[in-house]
This record gives sequence, structure tokens and C-alpha cells, in this order.
Amino acid sequence: MTAFLRLALYQPDIPQNAGTLLRLAACMGFPLDVIEPCGFLWDDKRMRRAGMDYVAHAQVRRHASWASFRQVQAGENHRLILLTTRGDQRLDGFSFRPGDVIMVGRESAGVPDEVAAQADVSLVIPMRPEVRSLNVALAATLAVGEALRQLGGFPGKDGL
Repeated sequence: MTAFLRLALYQPDIPQNAGTLLRLAACMGFPLDVIEPCGFLWDDKRMRRAGMDYVAHAQVRRHASWASFRQVQAGENHRLILLTTRGDQRLDGFSFRPGDVIMVGRESAGVPDEVAAQADVSLVIPMRPEVRSLNVALAATLAVGEALRQLGGFPGKDGL
């Protein structure tokens, strides 16, 4: 697993999105943090269905609460980068650093204001003004892809 970045899911609502992001983490080789409670039962059977056989290749760290996540993160001293429709910086102009933690909120409600206030940076993905937002799995994939590109963190063979 790469130390370039982590992805954090704040109280995910939809198991299919969590499974998609678990698969992304497995394929790209970065750890995934899940901040509970989830809006669904997180168990092996459901995650195998949502994440298919990629679950075995993912490094997942579950946190019982926002407070427990913050306690662990504080000990690691990483920037918390929140993806939000209310972000104050654009993703396409942001410079990622090794160790950044990219966080997405709940599909139904994002993150509470008090959680957003604790982020070091809040990023918005620029899009057409007549649409509301991307699915959290798509938004996270865009941000993770950009971070991996900037940090030279894509896995695989050189030159391919």
C-alpha cells in the first residue's frame, strides 16, 4: 500500500458506493478509512457483494466515530482534504502532498458543518452550474486520480 494518500468515507449511506471506493483503494494501493456509523450494515457478506473479490486486496481501517477518526489522524499529522460542493478551492488548482487524506461525505447530506470546519482544505470539483453534484464515488475517483498523478503514485509498470 502506498503512503501517498488515504481516502476517508464519512458515514457512507450506500453500500455500492462504499464497495466501488473499496475496489478503487485495492486497485490503486492506498488505504481506506470508514468513519461510522454507516447507513447500512457493514459486514463481510455485503462488502464482498459490493466490492467483489477486491475486498481481500484492500486495507480498510474502520473508525467507530468522527472523534475516533480524528484521534488517529492527529497522531499521524496529515492534512484532511474535504471534497464538498461548498469547497473554497478548486480541485484542478490544488497541489496535493504525500500523506493527504481525501474525505468524502455522506451521499445524502455531505458532512455536518462542525466536521467541515475541521478540514484543513475544502475542495470543490468544478462543473456546469445547472447541475448539483457528482456521485461521491465519482468525485472521490477524480480527486484520488489527480492526487496520484501529482504525486507519481499510480501503481504498475513504468512506461506502460
